[in-house]
Amino acid sequence: LDWDASEVNQLALQGDLYGGKIAQPSASDIAVSGGNMVGGWSHVFSATSEARLQLYYDRTHRDIPGTFAEGLDTYDVDFQHQSVLARRHDVVWGLGYRLINDRVGNSAVLAFLPSHVRRRWYTGFVQDEIALMPNRLHLTLGAKVEHNDYTGYEVQPSGRVSWTPDRGGALWAAVSRAVRAPSRIDRELFAPGQPPYFLEGGPSFRSEELLAYELGYRLQAQDRLRVSLATFYNRYDNLRSVEMVNPPAPSPIILANGLKGKSYGAELAADYRLTNAWRLRGGYTEMRVRTAAKPGSTDTTRASSDPDRQLSLRSSLDLGAQLKLDADARYVGEIKNQQVPAYGELDLRVAWQPVAALELSLVGQSLLHRRHAEFSAPASRHEIERGVYGRVEWHF
Repeated sequence: LDWDASEVNQLALQGDLYGGKIAQPSASDIAVSGGNMVGGWSHVFSATSEARLQLYYDRTHRDIPGTFAEGLDTYDVDFQHQSVLARRHDVVWGLGYRLINDRVGNSAVLAFLPSHVRRRWYTGFVQDEIALMPNRLHLTLGAKVEHNDYTGYEVQPSGRVSWTPDRGGALWAAVSRAVRAPSRIDRELFAPGQPPYFLEGGPSFRSEELLAYELGYRLQAQDRLRVSLATFYNRYDNLRSVEMVNPPAPSPIILANGLKGKSYGAELAADYRLTNAWRLRGGYTEMRVRTAAKPGSTDTTRASSDPDRQLSLRSSLDLGAQLKLDADARYVGEIKNQQVPAYGELDLRVAWQPVAALELSLVGQSLLHRRHAEFSAPASRHEIERGVYGRVEWHF
């Protein structure tokens, strides 16, 4: 629901409900249900200043028979303000708050201890895009500060410079620091559900750290073709590891931060409008991930869980008579350590819009195979099945 309350105020409200079951190869079905609601308000103060407020609530429930059940409530508030100062500074700042209320039904197989927790996150950020040479050279500096209940304060700075040498091209470089704060799995997971434990969450598990470098170029040839190439190099520290508590005894084991690593690669993307009614978008990613144990670590699970390459091609065609046809083809390389073979898939969507406010569509997903694996080891994976569904959208 979108409402233009006035020329300077806009309101939006959206909600979803769902329920269903996920089949397992050797156990009872997993029951899933939940819903969410997003409310937003935006206000325009002037041509160079505006603010946005978003409220979000999500309820998720899942029950994995014989393993665990979970009811998770998430509350989220985000505020953002943008303004242009002294013509050369485009400043954006914001504040955020998130609360989760997580209740887990433990079993003999595994347990989250304590079973019921409330966790809070506080965030604040500021970013300034500085026009060193208007329409040519821009420098963007920013930082995000987060406080979580596990590790306290985390600071994530970033910097980016972009140069537009001519009307059709742009060159950019960026460096940033990011973290992944601990989750309940990292600190509060135990298996089996009662002592003595074989696996324990690490009580001193720290945030995983990323230092990312990026260099790229974007070209727009006339009005129909856009091409971009982005290269990246990432360094990781304090990655999750599985450590022996009393080496060389293989058990018990504990989750810790005993790995470091790096990844590098390139992403090529193109957007080509063949005609006013037909648009093609393609992408190719080549990536390598390498991890290694830090001194003192006993971890041996260091193989990458990401495919080396991915290829995608999307076609959007307006057939006339209010009909549209979308096709999405993709190829994903194998994941060797999880024994996931490479695969290609195709999604199709046909939509009919008899009136401006109503759209009817028929969607087919993963049409090339009855089912296929995308991740996880063979014993625990859930394969993606071919699916077809209809959708009705009414706008008012």
